[in-house]
Amino acid sequence: MSPLSAARAALRVYAAGAAVVLAQLLRRCRGGFVEPVFPPQPDRVAIVTGGTDGIGYATAKCLARLGMHVIIAGNNESKAQDVVSKIKEETLNDRVEFLYCDLASFTSIRQFVQKFKMKRLPLHLLINNAGVMMVPERKTQDGFEEHFGLNYLGHFLLTNLLLDTLRASGAPGRSARVVTVSSATHYVGELDMDDLQSRKGYSPHGAYAQSKLALVLFSYHLQRLLATEGSHVTANVVDPGVVDTELYKHVFWGTRLVQRAFSWLLFKTPDQGAWTSVYAAVTPELEGVGGRYLYNEKETRSLKVTYNQKLQQQLWATSCQMAGVPNVTRDAALS
Repeated sequence: MSPLSAARAALRVYAAGAAVVLAQLLRRCRGGFVEPVFPPQPDRVAIVTGGTDGIGYATAKCLARLGMHVIIAGNNESKAQDVVSKIKEETLNDRVEFLYCDLASFTSIRQFVQKFKMKRLPLHLLINNAGVMMVPERKTQDGFEEHFGLNYLGHFLLTNLLLDTLRASGAPGRSARVVTVSSATHYVGELDMDDLQSRKGYSPHGAYAQSKLALVLFSYHLQRLLATEGSHVTANVVDPGVVDTELYKHVFWGTRLVQRAFSWLLFKTPDQGAWTSVYAAVTPELEGVGGRYLYNEKETRSLKVTYNQKLQQQLWATSCQMAGVPNVTRDAALS
């Protein structure tokens, strides 16, 4: 990628972020963000990736408060026990645990799934939340560009390996759900099927936006697959907004300065950022409903190209090859 293209990608990402921040400011001036009322979720089991920090932690805590058995999948073992203890104490729910899962390693993902399945638990909810943002150029343990490999491909593999358990756990009127966290940067993302690893030139902004775009395409195609086979499992994608978390350590210094000085006014809190994920996970309004893009607990349109079914299928097939899983959609009559 040329310096001009890299600069263009950065400007597009920051422009998208600025638009969201402005919208959040206007909403705060008009009354702010009101916490939704979520129904209790006893006897439900959830996996939340990246649940030791930020939006993931807030999501795990909210689900635990609703009565779910919550399994936090993450790679921060040093922090995990403190996080689990804190959630248990705050929610009075003892059914919270941590299982190690490094989404930058296919081996670790497979080991996580194996350990989870050994528990003989159902799985009613998978929240694909973890991610990195605008990191310097580096690779996952399997040799993939980190944004694409961790944010997207790691969740692609994890979801595929857990689909059998999700299918077995869903029931009529009580579907299992897959909720995937994307972001407004997908609106400025560009998916280069000939260079998914950014080998032609690296832009952290372009790579991040591409990974978030890929997650939307993946979610829509997954929903089509599940609907075609008649599974009681749905797949939706959520946009948390601009949230005050630690993800911003690699962004432009001016953005970090704004975050430190004005996050209380311009950014959502992690709890507020988690509300749309939790809404997609538990609201009765989405029972049996998938293939939606949700922002501020409401359905909205994603980027036009995300509805391109040919591109969805192309990305899915390529991802199956990369992750080493069967491409079940080749035999499915997707409409």
